[in-house]
Amino acid sequence: MTTQSKRPRATPHSKSPPSPAATAAAESPRGTPTSAFPIVGIGASAGGLEALEQFLGSVPPNSGLAYVVVQHLDPNYKGMIVELLQRAAAIPVAQAEDGMKVEPDHVYVIPPNCDLSILHGVLYLLEPAAPRGLRLPIDFFFRALADDLQARSIGVILSGMGSDGMLGLRAIKEKAGAVFVQAPASAKFDGMPRSAVDDGQADVVASAAELPARIMSYLQHLPTLDERQVDAALDANQSGLDKVLVLLRARTGHDFSLYKKSTLYRRIERRMGLHQIPHISAYVRYLRDNPQEAELLFKELLIGVTRFFRDPEVWKQLRTDVLPALLATHPEGSVLRAWTAGCSSGEEAYSLAITFREVLRDLTPPARYGLQIFATDLDHDAIDKARTGSYPANIAADVGEERLRHYFVQDERGYRVSNEIREMVIFAPQNLVMDPPFTRLDLLSCRNLLIYLEGELQKKLLPLFHYSLKPGGILILGSAETIGDASDLFAPLPGRTRLYRRRDQDTRTDLADFPTAFGQSRGSMTVATGAITDSEPSPMSAPSLQALTEAQLLLHHCPPAVLLNEKGDIAYISGKTGKYLEPAAGKANLNIFAMAREGLSGAVHSGFAKALRQKATVSLKSLRVGTNGGTQYVDVTLQPMTAPGTARDMVLVVFKDVAGPNTAPVVAAADHLSAHRARLSAAEEELKQCRDELHITREEMQSSQEELKAANEELQSTNEELQSTNEELTTSKEEMQSMNEELQTVNHELQAKVDELSQASDDMKNLLNSTDIATLFLDDDLKVRRFTDQTTSIIKLIPGDAGRPVTDLVTELDYAGLADDVREVLRSLIFHECHVPARDGRWFAVRIMPYRTQDNRIDGVVITFVDITLAKTQEDTLREALEALQGRFAEQSEELDRSRTLEAVLTKAQDILELRLARTTR
Repeated sequence: MTTQSKRPRATPHSKSPPSPAATAAAESPRGTPTSAFPIVGIGASAGGLEALEQFLGSVPPNSGLAYVVVQHLDPNYKGMIVELLQRAAAIPVAQAEDGMKVEPDHVYVIPPNCDLSILHGVLYLLEPAAPRGLRLPIDFFFRALADDLQARSIGVILSGMGSDGMLGLRAIKEKAGAVFVQAPASAKFDGMPRSAVDDGQADVVASAAELPARIMSYLQHLPTLDERQVDAALDANQSGLDKVLVLLRARTGHDFSLYKKSTLYRRIERRMGLHQIPHISAYVRYLRDNPQEAELLFKELLIGVTRFFRDPEVWKQLRTDVLPALLATHPEGSVLRAWTAGCSSGEEAYSLAITFREVLRDLTPPARYGLQIFATDLDHDAIDKARTGSYPANIAADVGEERLRHYFVQDERGYRVSNEIREMVIFAPQNLVMDPPFTRLDLLSCRNLLIYLEGELQKKLLPLFHYSLKPGGILILGSAETIGDASDLFAPLPGRTRLYRRRDQDTRTDLADFPTAFGQSRGSMTVATGAITDSEPSPMSAPSLQALTEAQLLLHHCPPAVLLNEKGDIAYISGKTGKYLEPAAGKANLNIFAMAREGLSGAVHSGFAKALRQKATVSLKSLRVGTNGGTQYVDVTLQPMTAPGTARDMVLVVFKDVAGPNTAPVVAAADHLSAHRARLSAAEEELKQCRDELHITREEMQSSQEELKAANEELQSTNEELQSTNEELTTSKEEMQSMNEELQTVNHELQAKVDELSQASDDMKNLLNSTDIATLFLDDDLKVRRFTDQTTSIIKLIPGDAGRPVTDLVTELDYAGLADDVREVLRSLIFHECHVPARDGRWFAVRIMPYRTQDNRIDGVVITFVDITLAKTQEDTLREALEALQGRFAEQSEELDRSRTLEAVLTKAQDILELRLARTTR
């Protein structure tokens, strides 16, 4: 039995209050290629289905927003994510297709094995760079969404593992979009939400079910999206903006008065929208009462968005042309100096260091050079982060595998730059506007900073950059930045990469302003050719004679015309069309069918449809058009055409006044026959016009009937397919329930196994610690795998050192051959033992043994350090006592030998005396 969910559906005649997206669309400038309504990009991964159901279940049916869901999907698996989400959502859910136009109040889901992008409000499917491995579909789409919708882009991060989406969120924040993140505590897997929160990208953190309401509230309090409205709002709220800048300077010590006012106001409005503050005066009070908001606004205005190797063409030209040429001008052994201003979190500086190392590696013959990079930024937190050199794993999409292998070390947080690269960069906080610059530079990079500064400050910074660089030094600007009128200071290098070489000859006569003078008078500007005030006319501003002549001809001698798009909206007006068109009452509407005068609307409507359908010019003769109190006759020509650069159909409508059939002069007032004939002729002309319109209407009706019949047949076929699909879904549901039960059983078994492994791991850790023996586990590459707490007193180890080579660590042992002995044990598989002294007087018995797995495979070594200091001390004491005993024994032996000699002498003397006595007796 098929059931139909009762969801509210908006009909064409239903009247509901306009959504925030509709209001934003009404206020947006016409003719913009991007979508007129905000689009919400939703990134989710593991555990994301439940969060998506909660999120879409809270989306109202008339929000006026579009939602694009990007997940990590198996390339070879075709799931039922669309059907599952449709059950929870009150708006249509569909799988994204190539070339599909995004419509409001719809949900689009990325298909498997595809990367999704968006351009001018149209979705495009792209083949992924690699079918498996580290793929970042969320980052890929979020970046495209930020480029396409600018401030109307909204990023949402739900449950998931890893850090995919971080770089995309930064791009959205750079374009003044908004970021909403699921609260990590409510996510099944908090990896992605926590990464976004820890990186400071989240504007709103709430549960998945609360996020749609927070998004709608944010849009309702986001009053300005149009550049013209920003300028008008600036004029009306200049006093409030100045007060914000004063409070910001008092809280942070930094002056933003020379930043572009439009950028400042957009960022302030974004903060107002997040706090639901309608007026800037109320925001001034909120800023004054909440010191933390000043810090958040300060971070917002810095726009610290960057990434590794941004604009690849720039780095390619630096590697192949610029840096080799710089090295050729320096003797071998020289140390080049570079300055990266506005380095944010350090990616730009590290990219330059890596590129320099690659250039050195490619030199033939090899040569030794050095590079000292000074990286500065106004944000102290960004500098602290840059100094650590740690970045998430998703930088792999920008860096590449080869560079990751050579210049990064992988750790538990992602990747960390190697010591070789880290030692080339010196990070320091600096205010580019107030602090003195670095000098004697060979290269200066200031990318995507000048675009946020007023032209006055730009003109003062460029001479300062010229002063900082050596002759022939290189200046690197962002893709949207130029040197302006400083062409006498810098010469552009070939290409479109915004690379400039310092000119040796400075033709300017005025001195460069140093930062201490930047905050002074903002009066008249001094340019290269001298002091020119704003009132002096420029020769280039005078209109050419050709343009003036063409404008007069178009205005006075060409027939009036309008250019329409495929919906009849007026895109361009040529000449005076007031006699044929007039504004309709009510809301402003530039559609020709609403603006056409009486007698013109029906004929133009039918002719417009015919011109588009037949792709041929349609001429309408002698149309009777009502004017203000009178009648006129007009010939109308509708010519179909195609807009240049696009495939959009357009129609050019040309109006031409003609003499009507009843305008022939009456010969005599009494000549009733002539007047009757004139009226008859006019009636016949009107009848002919009505017959033509009726004929066109019949053709359209017949065509509509045929289309309705075909549509009815398709609907009947679709209904049968849906019934069959419903039965299959019912069967699949039962199978899914059975599979779910099996998965729950397997999950319980796996959980029990995990608990056992966790218990065994705890037992092993306690056993190793209880032995009071320092133990170190290394893998085949001599990288640290695990260690006991006692090891930290011998080798300087912290938990983050897991994965680092043991040769990079500081040790207290006087054991230079440790790495060689480990390699010998891995080669011979014979354990090695020796006694090694420490620098603090301790002695250790070091035993190195192969690490064998259960399948009898050698997977590294185990090194134990047994403290034998006491045994060594006792051994030394015993050795000293033995030596003392041996000395005393030697002394006693000598005395004994002397006694024996004396006894022998006495015995001999006695014998001699006895002999003499005997002789005397005789």
